[in-house]
Amino acid sequence: MKLRVDLLPHGEYSDTVLVIDVLRATTTAGVYLENGAKAVVFTSDIETALAMRGENVTLAGERGGLAIPDFDLGNSPLEASQQRFDHRTVVMNTTNGTLAAHIAAATGKYVLLASLRNAHAAARRAKALCSEEIAIVCAGGSAGGRAGVDDIYTAGVLCEYLMAMGDFTLDDGARIALMVRRGASDPLEFLSSSGAGQALERVGLGADINFCVQISQTTIVPILGERTEKTLSFAAAN
Repeated sequence: MKLRVDLLPHGEYSDTVLVIDVLRATTTAGVYLENGAKAVVFTSDIETALAMRGENVTLAGERGGLAIPDFDLGNSPLEASQQRFDHRTVVMNTTNGTLAAHIAAATGKYVLLASLRNAHAAARRAKALCSEEIAIVCAGGSAGGRAGVDDIYTAGVLCEYLMAMGDFTLDDGARIALMVRRGASDPLEFLSSSGAGQALERVGLGADINFCVQISQTTIVPILGERTEKTLSFAAAN
């Protein structure tokens, strides 16, 4: 079995894909499902999200870390954790995470959203689904398409869990992720010092980092169901 880590989304995924945007989209999407949402829809652009506004729909997303104008919520998992979303569909668009998921979904057979909070459950689900390869896709740290150490660290955690479950042939990306994971003794300090972490601190959202660094706190794994050219609908699997 192959284990691949892409430090940025590249595409050409034929089997099972774990998409990571730990600060914050894949963490937040999981929280919406934990708190009752029937689905989380990742849109390809803001306009598509706005067009989906309606009864029992919550719009959530960010640009520059802050809530998009005319959206109901931003991209804060801490904020999401304090509300209920029973019987609602949450429609999301973010700078990096939703784009990475769309790249993965273009070819991936199974697409799951992973974070530190669901790391063990996501690894277990991916292992059960895959037949040839698990690709872990890091969303990246900025709109400029740069790799982010926060996602790479999270990929390393996933790699450790997966390697404990079976034998894998690792690519160089997976080896890099494992080195990053093993070189960081304090995940909070490491993620706080990342580019994404520093950006959140600058806009007053540093408390989200403390929430996102909790490892394996939930068994909820968002898994892709219905997909269209501009929307990806994720439901809870556990």
